[in-house]
Amino acid sequence: MARRTADEEQLLRAIARGDRSAFHEFYRRTSPWLAARLRRRCADDHLVTDVLQETYLSVWQAAGSFAGTAARGSSLGWLWTIAARRLVDAFRREGRAARLPAAAAAERVEPAAEEAALARALSGEVGDALDSLAPELREVLRAMVLDGLSVRETSVLLGIPEGTVKTRARRARIAMREAMS
Repeated sequence: MARRTADEEQLLRAIARGDRSAFHEFYRRTSPWLAARLRRRCADDHLVTDVLQETYLSVWQAAGSFAGTAARGSSLGWLWTIAARRLVDAFRREGRAARLPAAAAAERVEPAAEEAALARALSGEVGDALDSLAPELREVLRAMVLDGLSVRETSVLLGIPEGTVKTRARRARIAMREAMS
């Protein structure tokens, strides 16, 4: 994965210089992963398609901002941050709450590669503490910590008030601390 991320970072640097073939390759490599991740957050395929288009337009326009800050994070993290914010913006525009696709959630037998990697990273004490959280607390932690969203963005994404997001985040931190001590 480290090699793949390095290659994608090189592609972003080339995109920053206006290299269209690098953009096409970056899109080819990352769009299936990004689409799957967005679909776990939104059941509306048309909205996911719009968000993908807006995200990659932003990548084309702002690749230089990643190229200058590559030391701060991975290319996939940077891409997901853009996409997550575009999804929140789309929810605001549409005036709808995030809906997970029930059929997709029920059909999925094997976890996605990203979830498997996350499960390995969160094994042991941290994983046990996370598993012990109530689902609504885990959902807030996932959005804020793993997806890097703000309180406001988490509120829009999950369709709950900002105060509820803050309360759940605090309760989740306390529960994690207690479970790990």
